[in-house]
Amino acid sequence: MKVKDIMTEPIQVHKADTVSHAMEKMNKFNTRRLLVVNGGDVQGVITMRSIARKLGSGKSSNLPASSLHVATATTNMFVKVLPDMDIKDAVTLMDRSGGVLVVTDNGKIHGWVTPHELMKNARAIKGYAADVMKEAISVSPGERVAHARRLMLDKDIGRLPVIENGIVAGIITERDVANGMMNFRNLVPDNQQDERIRNLIVSDIMTHNVKSVRTNTPISEVISLILTENIGGVPVLNLRDEMVGIISRRSIIKYFASMNQP
Repeated sequence: MKVKDIMTEPIQVHKADTVSHAMEKMNKFNTRRLLVVNGGDVQGVITMRSIARKLGSGKSSNLPASSLHVATATTNMFVKVLPDMDIKDAVTLMDRSGGVLVVTDNGKIHGWVTPHELMKNARAIKGYAADVMKEAISVSPGERVAHARRLMLDKDIGRLPVIENGIVAGIITERDVANGMMNFRNLVPDNQQDERIRNLIVSDIMTHNVKSVRTNTPISEVISLILTENIGGVPVLNLRDEMVGIISRRSIIKYFASMNQP
């Protein structure tokens, strides 16, 4: 199977558009990233993580998302590939680069491949959640959002389980942080933003009713859950409902690469 067999049409945004417009598109299409273009040329990729990074940076800390251009939060987390690349090679390349694959030929954009497409088209995968999970970094409901954001950026992760009394009480994602910061930038007066954001705590913006899996959940079921719910990852619990790890889309891609899948 080739990448042209699984690629999808990327949702695009122009580099001169505003960050708030990009976020509106992401929320409308329930996606984590957009392809940034200028005319027919690929400029990069904008993600919820890069937006959260930009909105929280010193130079942009008092600017609303409506005044920031997409170009300021664009990343180079993509690799151009040809339509006939084998999917096994695509898995390896995506794992190594940490980005997405933009399918081009003769200077024309044909589509792109993200972790979603690779997971959707994976063959039956052997193994269990315990084989794929990685150590989870967590926060408590009362911790500041600024601290959670810094953890995500420093550790390059997209989500933090929220633990209360030893139980997963919620999860805070890069989308939650980006949306929370955008709302504050747009709604809170400039002279109140710094104080209000410093006092924003995790429980104010975290997602409740978290989907989770067990250590003995088959990987195929984990993939199905992530795709069906369109979530970036899931906490892994043991039989005592204690969180022992987390599985992200990227950790699944890494597992695919190690198993030479799909």
